[in-house]
Amino acid sequence: MRRRGKLLSEAELALWRQVARTVKPLAGRAPVEPEPEAEQVKPVPMAESSPSPAVLAPGRQSAKPAPPPLVPLERRMRTQLRRGQQGVEAVIDLHGLRQDEAHSALRGFLRLQQQRGAKLVLVVTGKGIAGDVPYGEERGILRRNVPHWLRLPDLRSLVLGFDEAEQRHGGTGALYIRLRRSREPG
Repeated sequence: MRRRGKLLSEAELALWRQVARTVKPLAGRAPVEPEPEAEQVKPVPMAESSPSPAVLAPGRQSAKPAPPPLVPLERRMRTQLRRGQQGVEAVIDLHGLRQDEAHSALRGFLRLQQQRGAKLVLVVTGKGIAGDVPYGEERGILRRNVPHWLRLPDLRSLVLGFDEAEQRHGGTGALYIRLRRSREPG
């Protein structure tokens, strides 16, 4: 069993097994069985290359791991943005693009900025047209769809979190997006 990249000690494993035996499962769920002693992973010396996930957990085949949860901007960063102490590193304006064009442009922009090492970017979606909307048309389609796109698996590997922009950067018609660090081998 692993804990934040570390292997658990024998004492920690014993404690976990003891706690797992005392927990009552939720209604309709099977109890979690503690891992048998035979499947325990031995520590790997630092000189060796890191083993693949299949080596770490024999007998367990899992599908693609779930993407990590999105997180909103921290209060400190929002304050710095409001005061002008922090700035965005790049901006893309999606005004006037169709949905498919905007999605493609957003995906390419975020990948490029992640490769460049950007941490915070601004995406301007616009607020949508004001006044009466003709039959069959929707108001602010990009404004509604961009947050949805950012939650999809193809962009989750790039996006750490997002939040509505401050008024000076576009307010409700723009989003701050925090990017994950690139995982390129270095």
